[in-house]
Amino acid sequence: MNKEDVDAVDILCKEVLKYIDRAVKEKTASDRTYKTVIKRVVKNGYVITDQAGQERIVPCGIPNIELRPMQSVYVKEPMGKLNELHICNVIENTNNSTRRNRIRQF
Repeated sequence: MNKEDVDAVDILCKEVLKYIDRAVKEKTASDRTYKTVIKRVVKNGYVITDQAGQERIVPCGIPNIELRPMQSVYVKEPMGKLNELHICNVIENTNNSTRRNRIRQF
């Protein structure tokens, strides 16, 4: 590589590092999905523990599914908005016979 190529790569690396530093400082918002466990079922949703260790009541974004305590789930926090936190996927079997029967029909 000649000196011009080395200088171009050096400039590119510096620009990428500047962008990363700026993004970290601004804490750019993005969706976060993480694994947790349902602690208990309440009237208006499911009690889970968020990433900060706080208990939160969240709805389930999956239609026609019954969840139970101690079941592992994924929850999504859209764009860092804790008030929109919701269950987006189930890790373990739901033991929902209606769902099993519907799957068998296909």
